[in-house]
Amino acid sequence: MQVDEAIVCVNPMRANDLVAEAIDTGVVQELRGYPELRREVRHGDSRIDMLLSRGDERCLVEVKSVTMDVGGRVSAFPDSVTDRGTRHLRELMSVVAQGDRAVIFFACNRSDVQRMRPADEIDPTYGQTLREAAAAGVEVIAYRGEISPKGMWLRTRIPVEL
Repeated sequence: MQVDEAIVCVNPMRANDLVAEAIDTGVVQELRGYPELRREVRHGDSRIDMLLSRGDERCLVEVKSVTMDVGGRVSAFPDSVTDRGTRHLRELMSVVAQGDRAVIFFACNRSDVQRMRPADEIDPTYGQTLREAAAAGVEVIAYRGEISPKGMWLRTRIPVEL
């Protein structure tokens, strides 16, 4: 959908496919080298979007679709209070505490975004928990979507301002 100068993918279900494709094709350099990718893996009280594995090495990845524009070419997440999203962050912290790798992956599905941040003004608990997760060793990654009438791809890593 066109919003002012930006093209925005408003289908949140598309984010998981985009991230899996970007990992599979090696676009996401931070997650290269894992020959196995499984989706919707149960962990604790949650389902985590992806489990990457290489031998005994495991990396759990939770994907969030980001579409909200907060001005200045910045997107923010979440766009509503998300107890589920906060629970996912706590689950990722437990993954790190158990010795595995954990990633919260923000798929910024706007063509105009240059940076991403937590939407503290909407859900301050999520923002605080995201900062705690990062401090506990959960990797925070955001990529911008390239969107055109021919398709959509994640191509460019963008900074996350915590």
